[in-house]
Amino acid sequence: DGSRALREAASLAPDNPKVKAAFLKIQSEDSIHILQKLCGKFLLDQDEQAGKEALNYLDRSGEVPGNIAEECLELVIKGRHIEPRDIQDELVAGLLRESVTAKSALAKRLLDGTTAAFMEIYEIGDKSANSIAEIALTPSAWSKESDREECEEDVFQLFLAKLLEVGHDYDGRALKGIARLLAADAGRLYPLIDEVTFDAILCSLDYRQPAEVRSQATLATAKYLELSGGKGQSFVCRFIPSRITKGHSEDIVLAFSVAAAVFPIIPAQAAALFLTEGFVPSLLPLLEKKNKSEKVEHAALNMLSAACIDNACRDAIAKHFVEWLRHVMNKAKDDKPGLAAVILAKTLQSSAPVKDPGGKDQSQKITVDDLVPIFKKLLADPNEAQKQSSIEGLAYSSIQPTVKEALIGDRLFLARLMDLLKANKPGPTLVFGVLTVIDHLSRYLPVLSEEQKRMNQLKAYANASKSAAEPDPLEEDAAVSRRCKAIVDAGAVSAFVAIASRLSPASTAIVVNVMFSLTRTQSLRGTIAQQGGARFLLLRYTAIAGTADVDKQARHSAAHALTRILISVDPALVFPTSGSPPLTSTIRPILSLLTESQSNISEGPRNLLASFEALLALTNLASTPSNETTDLIIRQGFPMIEDLLLSNNKMIQRAATELVCNFMTSPTGVELFANKTPAADRRMHILLALADVDDPATRKAAGGALAALTCFEGPVKGILKRERGVGILLGLCEDEDEGTVHRGLVCVCNAVGMEGEVGREARGKIKECGGVQVLRGIREEGENKVVRDLAREGLGGVEG
Repeated sequence: DGSRALREAASLAPDNPKVKAAFLKIQSEDSIHILQKLCGKFLLDQDEQAGKEALNYLDRSGEVPGNIAEECLELVIKGRHIEPRDIQDELVAGLLRESVTAKSALAKRLLDGTTAAFMEIYEIGDKSANSIAEIALTPSAWSKESDREECEEDVFQLFLAKLLEVGHDYDGRALKGIARLLAADAGRLYPLIDEVTFDAILCSLDYRQPAEVRSQATLATAKYLELSGGKGQSFVCRFIPSRITKGHSEDIVLAFSVAAAVFPIIPAQAAALFLTEGFVPSLLPLLEKKNKSEKVEHAALNMLSAACIDNACRDAIAKHFVEWLRHVMNKAKDDKPGLAAVILAKTLQSSAPVKDPGGKDQSQKITVDDLVPIFKKLLADPNEAQKQSSIEGLAYSSIQPTVKEALIGDRLFLARLMDLLKANKPGPTLVFGVLTVIDHLSRYLPVLSEEQKRMNQLKAYANASKSAAEPDPLEEDAAVSRRCKAIVDAGAVSAFVAIASRLSPASTAIVVNVMFSLTRTQSLRGTIAQQGGARFLLLRYTAIAGTADVDKQARHSAAHALTRILISVDPALVFPTSGSPPLTSTIRPILSLLTESQSNISEGPRNLLASFEALLALTNLASTPSNETTDLIIRQGFPMIEDLLLSNNKMIQRAATELVCNFMTSPTGVELFANKTPAADRRMHILLALADVDDPATRKAAGGALAALTCFEGPVKGILKRERGVGILLGLCEDEDEGTVHRGLVCVCNAVGMEGEVGREARGKIKECGGVQVLRGIREEGENKVVRDLAREGLGGVEG
């Protein structure tokens, strides 16, 4: 048709006056879609503003009509020498993102001529090239799956070919495509990679490459090694020694860079290569020669740092490289001193003694206390690489109690640590490192069962060379609580809130563990709530969706920390009625503490503290003025709470009874005991039994619930038909606690004040059980007027 012919003419002669005139005429017609007009103006006049408006239209208007999107895609792809190039690139990606028809059109182009279509689009830009990979992975864009699979393989091979072209991988453009396709369909594609193409991927791991390029190369390498097994590992094991053997600085840098990258991916194989006889000693001459390359030195440091992941490699480094690392730390420039200090910190975990060339043990000359000042100094350096080294070194060093004390006492250091967290978009690795340091500073020793304590003692006795397994005084609860206060005072919670949206799952797990530690100290909970900690924990609990043990533990920690805050702070102040999220949204995470079995998600004995504190927090929630919160607790959690009324643990039983007492402010709570059903009768029986237990606080709470329930006929009937029912009420009246006496008297007054048969039966049974004498005694000897007046009222009801 005419518009298609005009597009072809525009691609051949965009500056031809007649072509421009024809386009202007078409654009003047109302039938031309606005997106076509903008794309045409961008193409013919190289109008940058028109290109930006076209992009805004795509972002704003959603899906574009199919035929329009297809024609615009053809128009933009056919354009030559369009500037700025990034707008053309974004237009291609945007059209393919918003239009199913455009995706199908590109799939057809690839099917008709894969190489030509690939080259045409690849040259436009990164986003366009990425779109090729996405289309190759989108079944809905293809009429037949076999066509898609065939094209996917062809596209993958074209990306590999581009990677092999010298100077043509625009900042990792080909690698992005390779990594994307491998990530989605590695099982089908990895056999297409041979040693030559894998060599090219490995070369992209050079530490001097941009971080984005290295990340894509790492992803592609990891996927290939995962599926290729011994074949891929043999490629790596040939690549590294062959490059070192060549002896050129560039080759050595590549070898060390690849070794550093693959250690986390295939640690066993990388360690075996590193520990090959003669490999480690052969490295020292390369690093100690006078005319050594700065780049080789840097790459070697990266490799040694990565190698410390393996215990045997760490021992080898401690044995052979300590003196060289110390020299680099003291004499080198740029970020190499920081890297050397980090490796030295890692080697302190080694079991091998550090010896000087004369064979003398030098381990006492290198201590973590020597390294910490260096790490603190690096933290103040404006260079990001130095900050990264500082945090990595501190993450290892801060395990030591003496280091924890040195760091926590430095207010300037803590301020810098929080500033680093709140800085504009710190990298995820840096955030994870900072959080790890804070976690080490705030972590309490685990609670051990008696059996675990005995096992630790036996291990200490068996290993006579070590001191008894007594905790370091700097790790005792009082010391940790002091460190937690310093962390809160430094604004850690505010920093966590500020970076909440940028937290990775791994960082989230650390943050909630830190918050769990911080909330253990009751006096800090108000400050934590003021800094937004309660809302932060609720949102983190909701955001953690995984089913792995680490996710379950993180949810548990978040719920428990939130629970602790709601015990010590008025819930209505933390979650006001007009705010979001509402107070009722805290009920589900708190109730989860009553259902989760900690034995399934953490080591150590089942800790009933979580259940106890959950009951306390629910009691606090149930005391808020609105019945909505109380009713929701009852609907979602009463079966669990009812079971806990019969707990063998005195504290759990007490807390559950106090919660039930608070339920009596709600008609829903009263109905559970007063609706004249067998279930209600059973609950009344339990409540009466709780009013007769040895624990004074439990008796008092049960008495409070009975005082509310005896206003109703059903509960009074339930009490009267129990053999000891009235006797238990009178027992409350004779309790040593004045509050319990008051509640017992209210129960008696309510019962004797009932009308009809129930009232007559209550009065008669109270007389039979000696109630008159009890009430007279209180009337005469009661400690306050309220109690004496209640006794007088009850006595009047009994005696008529």
